[in-house]
Amino acid sequence: MCNLYSITKGQAAIIAWARAMRDTTGNLPPISGVFPDYLAPVVRNAPDGVRELAMGRWGMPGPAAFGGAPITNIRNTKSPHWRGWLKPQNRCVVPFTSFCEYADTKPRKTPTWFAFDESRPLGVFAGVWTNWTGIRGTKANPVEGVHQLFGFLTTDANAEVGAILPKAMPVILTSQDEIETWMNAPVDEALKLQRPLPDGALQIVATGKRDDGPVEAASS
Repeated sequence: MCNLYSITKGQAAIIAWARAMRDTTGNLPPISGVFPDYLAPVVRNAPDGVRELAMGRWGMPGPAAFGGAPITNIRNTKSPHWRGWLKPQNRCVVPFTSFCEYADTKPRKTPTWFAFDESRPLGVFAGVWTNWTGIRGTKANPVEGVHQLFGFLTTDANAEVGAILPKAMPVILTSQDEIETWMNAPVDEALKLQRPLPDGALQIVATGKRDDGPVEAASS
């Protein structure tokens, strides 16, 4: 389960890669650690049909039968709870530069960060989003109102991620064609993208910290 990632690339890179036509995020700083319930950028199909870069809160509404607790990772796409949000109007992509899984070490688990390579190029998770009215945030700082919530799909782990967390990894889209399919194709076609990356597509780029900031250019 991925409950921590970073996004340290700027708006221009995200807009170009995901072909967004509108930006509602304002000033978007690098985020070296996105945790559940944090605000983070997504590229979504907006209600008026325009593809836009917008901010959302990480954690979709969970099933009422289980108390409705926020769900960050979505694996069982056959569940009736998720089927309504798998239509194109509720799909999004979630930009990232690295993501974290926890190695089962002693005396405490070790944060382990994955990216395409050491330079942390931009990638996107296949996600869904929805408007939701209620209370999010913490008990100390509750946020009441209408929230734009998102989560992303997971699938079986590839070799690199599986060596740290055998059961799952995020669904990652690796081309603009895949982004277009995820954002617009019929559900059955879009869900063919719910598959692990090929072995060797990722590498471990950092360990031990709960954030993964921008890569600094080497000094000459």
